[in-house]
Amino acid sequence: MNAVVSSLRHPRVAFGALVLLALVVAAAGAPWLSAHDPLEQDLLNSFQSPGVAGGDHVHPLGTDSLGRDILARLIYGARPALIVAFVAALFAGLLGTALGLVAGYFGGRLDAAISRLVDIWMSFPSVLLCIVLAAVLGAGLHTVVIAIIVIDWTRFCRVVRAETMVQKSHDYVASAVTIGLAPGRILVSEILPNVAPLLLTLFTLEMGIAIVVEAILSFVGLSVSSGVPTWGGLIQEGRLYVNQAWWLMAAPMACIIVAVLGLNALGDGLRDAIDPVQSR
Repeated sequence: MNAVVSSLRHPRVAFGALVLLALVVAAAGAPWLSAHDPLEQDLLNSFQSPGVAGGDHVHPLGTDSLGRDILARLIYGARPALIVAFVAALFAGLLGTALGLVAGYFGGRLDAAISRLVDIWMSFPSVLLCIVLAAVLGAGLHTVVIAIIVIDWTRFCRVVRAETMVQKSHDYVASAVTIGLAPGRILVSEILPNVAPLLLTLFTLEMGIAIVVEAILSFVGLSVSSGVPTWGGLIQEGRLYVNQAWWLMAAPMACIIVAVLGLNALGDGLRDAIDPVQSR
């Protein structure tokens, strides 16, 4: 814990923590942070430039083709992005970690079967498979989460399997076997804590990937309903008017880029602080 607290002094961790905090605050406090209803239309004030609305700074990021406030839509768009990022990364991590631990520790035919399944699964284009799954299951936030879990558990499985095989060769595992600890207890209480720093990095990385995938599916209309603001949906709407209102695309793209960079920086920094090998 002390290592985590001290790591906040590192620029990468501080930046990542600030980005994650901003996402949580925006998602949880959207009704209080936004001065406008994200669905409220004002056709008389459409395509207003950022920071200007009849001489008053009531639309800091401008308005879209229907006069809706861009800042409000960005704030509310953080909700589906954060929900998908956390839930999908969590369950993909749980599934992939469980299979990776089992494959790496027991080896043999079980390892071969899981490894072949991972190889076959990863041979499909991930984004295309997500789109196919979303099209089959129907549009909705739950569909996006399921699609990401089904696709990205392999990322956790491969990395955890390789790290488990490394940890299995260490003396502390041999000592645990000698004193008669059950395999399940060895995996949970001995190997898993040593794999945790790597999992933390993978989790934050997967959150960033999930945000991008959700934006892609929103862009093609396979995420939440069209009435709910999403970053990908904002990009899709803005591309139609990019020549006359560049900010419609620039604002949500900037949100996605900052969110992904921040989550990646947070994971890398925390791993350096928590992992004893990295800290030496």
